[in-house]
Amino acid sequence: MIKGLAITPPVLGRISIGRVVEKNGIRLPQKDNQFTITSQIQEKDGWVLHPLDEELRKDAPNNKLRTIPVRMLFNEADLNLRAEYTMFDRKSGRPMCVGNGDTCKRLTQSGVQSLPCPGPTLCEFGKGGLCKPYGRLNVKIGDDDDLGTFIFRTTGYNSIRTLAARLSYYQAASGGLLAYMPLELKLRGKSTTQSRRTPIFYVDLVIKEGLSLQEAVAKAKEIANQVAEEGIDQAALDAAAAKGFGNALFEYDEDEMTEVVEEFYPAAPVGRSTDSSVVASNFRKNLESQHSVAG
Repeated sequence: MIKGLAITPPVLGRISIGRVVEKNGIRLPQKDNQFTITSQIQEKDGWVLHPLDEELRKDAPNNKLRTIPVRMLFNEADLNLRAEYTMFDRKSGRPMCVGNGDTCKRLTQSGVQSLPCPGPTLCEFGKGGLCKPYGRLNVKIGDDDDLGTFIFRTTGYNSIRTLAARLSYYQAASGGLLAYMPLELKLRGKSTTQSRRTPIFYVDLVIKEGLSLQEAVAKAKEIANQVAEEGIDQAALDAAAAKGFGNALFEYDEDEMTEVVEEFYPAAPVGRSTDSSVVASNFRKNLESQHSVAG
């Protein structure tokens, strides 16, 4: 296994609740009130829709895709949803500091250091909105690919908090059979004082419509027994995933770094300098060094 390269679930497409639009020559993120499922191909007008988007939208009320039937790839909740406080380099799009509110790994001029993580609001390094919660949820849609997933990326507290809670609860309630639970992503809206009473949308994870929690757990146990009899070792799959995620200092996709910055960090704060070019240069040198050792 190549050291320094995070081994993440194969991605077939993306799930989003917004898109990037161009206004006055500036590309800005624009939220939406429905899901969009796209492929891995991007053209000048944006990401190409995945065939599943049209297929699921046909049965959606008013042609608005607000629920997506999904399954998890892993039994361990934290393998399906990885979320940390993250600060990105705005030029390269690579992570510069990743923390959990307790400790962090930060790129410095002398290399990667393990430091205390006070969170975005109390951290001098990431103040001014530079550091945000960043979550990646991998889910299975359909049965065409046993290990292929669709990824939902977000910096929204509401989505991350809700998804983390649901996954943890379903893992516990099912006796550790999260990968076999019939679930669906559900788009929810709410208004807050901070949003000036305008609706904001976030992603929830619920039991598939028409099933109770008890029925979903019973179905999960039935499928788990069947899969085990067919020789599939889910525990070994989870272990392989954990090892792959831990194979690098940071989890990132080289091909999506520009999109990450464009969607989540569209405008750099005025007057703020973090010597990002120096840090990014050291990051690249560190990666090259790791790859050289591994080779």
